[in-house]
Amino acid sequence: MKLTTRNRCVIAVCMAATCGAAAQTKAPVQVVKPPIAQAWIDVATFSGFGMPAGGGNPMAAISGMFGGAGAGQGENTFGRTQSSSAGRWVDVTLATSNNPNLNEATQSVPEGTRLAPRLQLVSPERAPPAPTGREDEVVEREFERPKGKAYLYWGCSETVRPGQPRVIDFATATPAEMASMFQSRRATQRGTHSAVGRPVWPSKTDKRLVPDDASLVGAHAFSGQGVPEGFRFNIGAPQDIMPAIELSQSEGATATLLEWKPVPHARAYFITAQGARGRSSDSFEIVFWSSSELPDIGQGLIDYQTNPAVDRWLNEKVLLSPSTTKCAIPKGILGEAGMMRMIAYGTEMNVVHPPRPSDPKIAWEPQWAAKVRVKSVHQGIVGMDMPGMGPRGRAAQPQAEPGQPDAEAQKKDEPKKPSALDILRGVLGR
Repeated sequence: MKLTTRNRCVIAVCMAATCGAAAQTKAPVQVVKPPIAQAWIDVATFSGFGMPAGGGNPMAAISGMFGGAGAGQGENTFGRTQSSSAGRWVDVTLATSNNPNLNEATQSVPEGTRLAPRLQLVSPERAPPAPTGREDEVVEREFERPKGKAYLYWGCSETVRPGQPRVIDFATATPAEMASMFQSRRATQRGTHSAVGRPVWPSKTDKRLVPDDASLVGAHAFSGQGVPEGFRFNIGAPQDIMPAIELSQSEGATATLLEWKPVPHARAYFITAQGARGRSSDSFEIVFWSSSELPDIGQGLIDYQTNPAVDRWLNEKVLLSPSTTKCAIPKGILGEAGMMRMIAYGTEMNVVHPPRPSDPKIAWEPQWAAKVRVKSVHQGIVGMDMPGMGPRGRAAQPQAEPGQPDAEAQKKDEPKKPSALDILRGVLGR
């Protein structure tokens, strides 16, 4: 078709109008700057027995259950929210770009903490350099893959489900098989950490333990050289210290039955267990089980997770709903005994000041931001209820009634049953 001058003009006008409309619909990119000051507050409750961070001696960690000096006793130290020591713990880290070498700061806390009026934050003298990268990046953690064979079971069930377990032999497994076996979901972002120039609490000058009746609910404020004025925010009940998970176990005909009381403000639950079969290096078999409806060994889920990730995994039935109070582990799959961990996820809070402008043409330049993460974790042995734990990791000791023989004396003539310590030694092969 031959284009006339008029047709060329019409086409040109249409193309110009189309391009103009496309340019108008393209949204401007908002300029977003990092906050001048950032605070991280991690809140954790651990029950059952505690395992030390960094692969320490598990026997020393649980000695408090049997009258020894438990890991949760004595002075408070930074990092207990990751140490798994039985008790209630709070860690705090503060940073400001206005003063990268900030040595000291204070956090004003409400009366309900029983630590008022303030916490003394102090920068560690020796620590790794401050982490780099985006604050919302997922922090991956390595774990050592075992030798021999691995078995994976999943789902709350009184019997082994069809198609399970998934099995691999490390001597012949392909990379794809390894990836399939060791799939472990994780959305843990940066929380409290130790770095020079970033004051922390507990600190060398403030080693107070968190009182058993402490509450974080109320107004909090940070101050220090280079910290912007007005760094104040409120912590609500969903971010308060969570109670310990009250988990009980009973033996059914074909399964170990787990039951627990609902944890207030829990967003979801997850349970994982690990056992072993065999003792020699050429016959060692490791077994994983998790409460997920999808295969997942659970190594990455026993930690803080973001709210969107928890909601997504709830929808996928990887996590148990907050209304769930029961689960079952098929009997015998973990070998002689298994180590179990259960987590109740709290709701993470992120507050930024000033809030993000709704107009994308206006740059967002926050003065400060605070992240509060909450969790409650229980650790125990599959098939055995852990003894009642005191506030600092010691087992509660029953008292004899007046006029009655001492409880310990009564036990002398009773047949000795395996203790949690005996079973733990068996699991670890000690």
